[in-house]
Amino acid sequence: MSPRRLWTEVVAGLVVALALIPEVISFSVIAGVEPAVGLFASFTTAVVISVVGGRPAMISAAAGAVALVIAPLNREHGLGYLIAAVILGGVIQIVLGALGVARLMRFVPRAVMVGFVNALAVLIFLAQVPEMEHVPWAVYPLIVGGIALMVVFPKVTTVVPAPLVSIVVLTLITVGAGLAVPTVGDRGALPTSLPTPGLPDVPFTLDTLTLIAPYALALALVGLMESLLTAQLVDDLTDTPSDKRRESVGQGVANVVTGFFGGLGGCAMIGQTMINVKTAGARTRLSTFLAGVFLLLLCLTLGPAVSAIPMAALVAVMVMVSFTTFDWRSIAPATLRRLPVGESAVMAVTVVFVVATHNLAVGVIAGCLAALGVFARRVAGRAELAVTRAPDGSTVRYAVTGDLFFASANGLADRFDYAGDPEKVVVDLGAARLWDASAVAVLDTITAKYAQRGKHAEVTGLTGAGADLHARLSERA
Repeated sequence: MSPRRLWTEVVAGLVVALALIPEVISFSVIAGVEPAVGLFASFTTAVVISVVGGRPAMISAAAGAVALVIAPLNREHGLGYLIAAVILGGVIQIVLGALGVARLMRFVPRAVMVGFVNALAVLIFLAQVPEMEHVPWAVYPLIVGGIALMVVFPKVTTVVPAPLVSIVVLTLITVGAGLAVPTVGDRGALPTSLPTPGLPDVPFTLDTLTLIAPYALALALVGLMESLLTAQLVDDLTDTPSDKRRESVGQGVANVVTGFFGGLGGCAMIGQTMINVKTAGARTRLSTFLAGVFLLLLCLTLGPAVSAIPMAALVAVMVMVSFTTFDWRSIAPATLRRLPVGESAVMAVTVVFVVATHNLAVGVIAGCLAALGVFARRVAGRAELAVTRAPDGSTVRYAVTGDLFFASANGLADRFDYAGDPEKVVVDLGAARLWDASAVAVLDTITAKYAQRGKHAEVTGLTGAGADLHARLSERA
């Protein structure tokens, strides 16, 4: 590793660690646990995933989506059950990863990915809005100044990341001028000692397993979805591939380790990943490892200094991240004119559901369902029917072209002239593809209707997988 690359990775890890502290404390509040629980979880998750994960430079830590999923368990049954759910969720992720759940990423359309990124940018910005409400007037010029520094400073030099410069400068101004503005320390006390491993304080019974299993499964699925989507985004940004299966298993291992250290569950954090990869320029596992190490060191050795960082500095960083994360080209008039309406609709559905629910997983599922509907409607319109009658009127041939499945085949049966056709009918599927049981059932319906009138309908032209499917499922085979 070159000295320049090493410097980039080290500074990126430091910037991410600074940005993680207020975010993780906020997520700890959401989950109803002490800040130390979330901060320790972020340390263990980042360090473990830097070794066992499949996507270099991606940041994993205690995440808001996971906090939302398991918060009810903590409120109703206590921290011990939450930790037990984190461990079980990690085990489920390991199993799902080993089974190849990452392959499902192939079925996430690009329009959903773009919507995912844009919705994330919106959520990052919305998360900063409370930090700009009912605050001293000095907060606003600090935020504007921080953003201005991050815009201008890279034009001077890129040796030191602009976000770090912005954080240091705004902290010095705040302390030097004695400005009474919200700081990181106002979010909660930072930990003062190292975490120790241990088992969750719960009875090891079937009742406990039944209680935590639904939360553990939800944690596993939400965590994997966000991690795999974030990994795909980093793949696109860096033009490098990643091992999604290894990442899935790695997330599970990280959660198991985190649980045994009494930490809140975690997954990939796309906001911090964008800071690391896009803003700071990190590309290796070292930045992820150092983000966790710096986070612990900052909390344990520089607690008072970190506590003095004004929230305005971190808000400025996150606002800049949201601006650079949003895919502005996707909503440009020229792009919208070229893009099919269905693609734009899928992207919009993804954004709306994510922003409305504040849950990236819900938005991705909604976007995929919308994409499925758009695809089915588009393909359904390609099934065509051409009719050819023999000169002597003894035979009629229906030539079917296109893809026959549930959306396109259901209306096919209504396009045959059962009463007016002669006794011999040929349904030619040589230019058609048979995809599912619905299409086979429609063909059975057609032949049955002719049979009811004493006529014979012959299905011809099927080859390969279509012929095998028809042979297996057809009632008249």
